[in-house]
Amino acid sequence: MADATFDLTDTYVQLDDGPAARRVEVDERFWATIDDRPELHGGRLVTMMRYTDDWDSWEMHPAGDEIVYALDGAVDLILAEEHGERVVQLRGRMGCVVPRGVWHRGVVHSPGDVLHITRGEGTRHRPL
Repeated sequence: MADATFDLTDTYVQLDDGPAARRVEVDERFWATIDDRPELHGGRLVTMMRYTDDWDSWEMHPAGDEIVYALDGAVDLILAEEHGERVVQLRGRMGCVVPRGVWHRGVVHSPGDVLHITRGEGTRHRPL
């Protein structure tokens, strides 16, 4: 199935700490059960999300930094840093690195697709 196509919104890709890139099927419980999937520990998880509304929770990745790259649209990332919140404006074809362990959320100004590359292990969510 190496030549089969997929859509990153419903099939993620796990980039192992080696030569492999594996497709990962996604369902509504994916993030809630990620720690129960040792095959996703280590490496980097590549995902794409279509954002039409503000995020309904904060998230944090304790196992590594996250690359967040807006392919189109306009999203502000709010980072809860040690000295207060910082706003990073992402407009089409702009990205940033969210440091490991920093809680963050998105405010959508214009709907768009956003690429995420992160270590998924230990990902946490908390209400706004």
